Amino acid sequence: MENPVIIFGAGGIGRVALDIFQSNDIIVYCLLDDDTKLHGQEINAVCVAGATDNEEYIRMIGDKCEAFIATDDNRLRKSLVKTLVDKRKKMPVNAIHQQAFIEPSATIGHGNLIAMRASVGSFVQIGSHCIINAGAVIDYQTTIGDFVQIGAGSVINGNVTIKEGAFIGSGVTIVSGVTIGKNARIGAGSVVIGNVTDGETVFGVPAQKV
Repeated sequence: MENPVIIFGAGGIGRVALDIFQSNDIIVYCLLDDDTKLHGQEINAVCVAGATDNEEYIRMIGDKCEAFIATDDNRLRKSLVKTLVDKRKKMPVNAIHQQAFIEPSATIGHGNLIAMRASVGSFVQIGSHCIINAGAVIDYQTTIGDFVQIGAGSVINGNVTIKEGAFIGSGVTIVSGVTIGKNARIGAGSVVIGNVTDGETVFGVPAQKV
């Protein structure tokens, strides 16, 4: 990546993304965040320069800078992606930690965060704008839709389908062949042995509807 990156979001996910880019020797031009208390502060020697709707910085996306959307709020994430596409015809870049392991046969979309020691197996398909947290394991031939979040240390076994907007908490295990529906939520530490329907929330060992 030749251009520096502007990170939209200076909270927890933003700081993880900052570490990832800096560890990969990619220059981060600035961070943007809607919390005015952060404006003017420096994080790892990078300034929080303004709000996420700052037109001066949005106009830099494309020719001069790349962008990364760093928030775990899917509604805000979708809004910021739409702004970049509509105004700059530009998709966010991926933030992939150098200690993540990704098989060459896996395919990955745009704007994903793949954190330290995450593992992406053979022929896995990951959509766009997902957050794969530290130590998560995604086994062979699993398909993950857009805007999915997978918590730290979760294990997604082979041939699993996780649809758009689903949230998988930390330390979850999903057995092979299961389908997780659109916008479904899996509570931390759960073991999922059966399909979860769209919008459903499940929790427990084995996971049951809440």
